[in-house]
Amino acid sequence: MLLCACAEPPDWTPASTEQVAALQGKQVKAERARDALAAALLKELSSALTKGGPASGIEVCSRRSGEIAAAVRAEHGVAIGRTSFKLRNPSNAAPIWAADAVRDKVAEPRIFRSRSGSLGALYPIRLQPQCTLCHGPADQLAPDVRKALAARYPMDSATGFRPGDLRGWFWVEVP
Repeated sequence: MLLCACAEPPDWTPASTEQVAALQGKQVKAERARDALAAALLKELSSALTKGGPASGIEVCSRRSGEIAAAVRAEHGVAIGRTSFKLRNPSNAAPIWAADAVRDKVAEPRIFRSRSGSLGALYPIRLQPQCTLCHGPADQLAPDVRKALAARYPMDSATGFRPGDLRGWFWVEVP
């Protein structure tokens, strides 16, 4: 973890066991928001894959995922998103408090605390078999998927995964 060389402690730090216990209510709120985002994304992606195949799933991710996250944010009163060490969408870069864990590919949940008492939670996402349709080895992607990815995500680096791989994380900030 990078430490600030300044006199003040950094705003966000990994939470100690005692701090995690004290933040339990916020952690439950973070988990509920994560579950809501995961369920809503999975529902829309599954529907798109069934109706139009993998290229339709890319449309859902590029057009709807931000809207879905905004709805979860409003419903749960949190900041929420997804991030990875191999980004497809550059706007999904990790929040500053999670950047070191993402860089280090931390594979278990992590809880952070801000000086103001906010909670930051980082929850791993493991690649499911159906996710390889768009995130698998680049040379194994269908031509229409490669074309859709090139059109929507010209800087895409989110391929090369296999089922079970760490794909990224849900991150949640609870004030």
